[in-house]
Amino acid sequence: MQQQTPLDRTLRCPVCQLGLSLDRQQGSPAHLGCPAGHRFDAAKQGYFNLLSGKGTNFTQDGAQMVAARASFLDAGHYESLAEALGHRVRTVLRGYEHPSVLDAGAGTGYYLRQVLQALPGTTAPSAVALDISRYAMRRAAKVPNTVALVWDLWRDLPLQDGAFDVLLNIFSPHNGTEFARVLRPGGTALVVTPLPEHLAEGAGSLGLLGIAADKAAGVVAAMGEEFILTATEEVRIPLVLDPPAAFELAMMGPAGHHLNPEALRNRLSDAGNATLVTAAFRIQEFRKVDENRIQANLEGLSSSG
Repeated sequence: MQQQTPLDRTLRCPVCQLGLSLDRQQGSPAHLGCPAGHRFDAAKQGYFNLLSGKGTNFTQDGAQMVAARASFLDAGHYESLAEALGHRVRTVLRGYEHPSVLDAGAGTGYYLRQVLQALPGTTAPSAVALDISRYAMRRAAKVPNTVALVWDLWRDLPLQDGAFDVLLNIFSPHNGTEFARVLRPGGTALVVTPLPEHLAEGAGSLGLLGIAADKAAGVVAAMGEEFILTATEEVRIPLVLDPPAAFELAMMGPAGHHLNPEALRNRLSDAGNATLVTAAFRIQEFRKVDENRIQANLEGLSSSG
C-alpha cells in the first residue's frame, strides 16, 4: 500500500509538471511517481536524481569536496551561523503546526538539519533538499523528514506552486523567479552569502577565490520584485585551524574545483602553523509579497475613507 506523506503536496514531476508522490511500499525500493507514469527510483543512499535527459552543464561538487565539507561542518566550526538561521526560522514559523522547508542548494544538509532541530513542537516538519551534487545528496538524504533531490537550481524547480513556508539558500545560486513561485504568499527566504572579508587572512595560503564587494545588492536584484528585504544580520566567527581543518576549509568551497589536493595538503603540513582566519557571513531575510493581503489592506483603506 502506498504511503502518503505531506511531501506529496510539494513535489512536481520535472517531465510533465504533474504532482509527484513518494512511494515506500514494503519490500520495494522507494520511488517518486506521477499520474502520467514517470518514475524516479531512489539511489541506494536514499536520494533521488531527477536530472534526466541532458542533465546539467554545471559541475557538481565531487566526493572529496563534499567529504571535506561534511568533516569541517560536523566539527562545529560554523555552528554560530547554523544557530542564527535556526533562530530566524523558529521565529517566522512560530505557531505553524505542519511547516514545510526548502533548502535550495543544501549541500550535505548540515544547516537544514540544524534548522529542523531548532523548530519547536512535536509535529515533524517536512523538508526538501535540492543540490546538483549527488555526493552531497547522499548525506542530505539522512536528514530526518527530508526528501533529497539532485537538481540544477537554474532550471524550473520540481516543486509545486506555493508549497513552502521557508526557503534556505546558503552559498548557492539565487533563482528568485522560481523561489517566489514555490514559496507561499508571505513566506520567508533566508539567503546566506559571504562578506567581502570572509576568510581574507587565509586567501593566499589556502588558494581561496575572491569575493565580490557588492554581493548584498546582487542578492536583492536576483531575488526580484516579488520579495521584500526585511532584515539583515552579519555573523563573524574567528577560527584557529590546524592543518587538516585548514585543508578541509579550502577544499570544501568553490576553490576545491581548482586546487591540487595533495599539493595543498603538503604545503599546510610543511608550514605546521595554525591558520587564523575569520569567517564572515551575511544573512538576508526576505518576505514574499502577499498580493491578497495588500489588496485587502487597500480595500480597507478605501472603505474607511
